[in-house]
Amino acid sequence: GLDKTFERAFWKSQLGASTPLPTSGTVFISVKEDDKDNAILEAANILLEQGFSILATGGTSVWLNNNGVHNTRVKKVYEGQPNIVDALKNSEIDLIFNTTQGSQSLKDSRAIRAAALSNKICYYTTAAASNAAAKAILVETPRILNSRNALSILAIAFSGLDALAVIFTNKLS
Repeated sequence: GLDKTFERAFWKSQLGASTPLPTSGTVFISVKEDDKDNAILEAANILLEQGFSILATGGTSVWLNNNGVHNTRVKKVYEGQPNIVDALKNSEIDLIFNTTQGSQSLKDSRAIRAAALSNKICYYTTAAASNAAAKAILVETPRILNSRNALSILAIAFSGLDALAVIFTNKLS
């Protein structure tokens, strides 16, 4: 996507790829040791401030908690059920930040990617891309909410003119 800011351009790129970023819901975070850094912490805090809930696997959950980021622990695939793939299949996850290292993590990530693809869930595999996604959500969410509020006001103002409301709805989509 093209725009004056990186965040808006990133947002548009995801729309162009038919994987629009969510503006609310639950993010799943599971990152390798090397990625437990400020980029992921910043992304997690941004999403919490935007009202997202966070699910995280064992080590990531402990690390997030130790850094003041509230989250709920979810099992990895090999830890039994219910696990992260079950949560994905049940439409409980809206966004994924998952970086892997090691054969077991790579094996688990295949199942996670497959579930994410079939449910059209945005999936990021690097700390930098995860951070970019969170910043794009931060920048765009107020714009979307303002557009929705404007649509609600128009719908009320023109409640007798159904066709006009449909035209405005299509223009904002």
